[in-house]
Amino acid sequence: MNFLSHFYFERFATTPERVVGSLLPDLLKNADKNFVLRPNNFEDKLSVNPLHLDLLKGWNGHVEVDRLFHNSDYFFHHTHEIKESIRQELIGLPIRPSFFAHIALELLLDHLLIVDKAISIAKLYTALEKVNRSALRSFLMISELKDITKFETFFDKFQSSQYLYEYADMQQLTRALFQICKRLWSFEVGEEQVLSVNSKLTAYMDANLIDFHKIYQYIHYEMIDFE
Repeated sequence: MNFLSHFYFERFATTPERVVGSLLPDLLKNADKNFVLRPNNFEDKLSVNPLHLDLLKGWNGHVEVDRLFHNSDYFFHHTHEIKESIRQELIGLPIRPSFFAHIALELLLDHLLIVDKAISIAKLYTALEKVNRSALRSFLMISELKDITKFETFFDKFQSSQYLYEYADMQQLTRALFQICKRLWSFEVGEEQVLSVNSKLTAYMDANLIDFHKIYQYIHYEMIDFE
């Protein structure tokens, strides 16, 4: 799942560290695709500090949400159907349709959360602003992240850009999808192709994702005993 969907499961968190921890795996991946962190290997050291522990709980929640989502019938069904619906629109591009469909489903779910007013993006950014930066830095140091400066530079840019608001607009969301793909493949895409893909995704969403709450309900109930 993407940023807003992970935030959905921590929208009632009482500390910004819990929220930031739930976003941290994807923040790291976006900062540098080669960043690999295994904070649970250092749980004894991290559990001494309550702020570290909140970051770790958020991290573990993220991992569990992704595990449940990516192994759900919902995920397999909709990624397959989206892949088939946009396959023709991606002809001539190096993008793997299965990858595009995977990311498209995640961003469409984020879009639907915004439209449904199920989350407050402002509260997410407030958590990013208020997180204890010293605790976040020491969490990353203890977990042996190799380039904390690079992560912090990305974190500041992510916070200031506030681009998650753009996911309310389907055309902007479709452009974001292509930008994500450009991290893996080199290509140029014309406006006509962007609009064609956007039309397909919008039509699919309107016809097939009306019951999108079901995947959040499923994950919520599966995680009731998770801590």
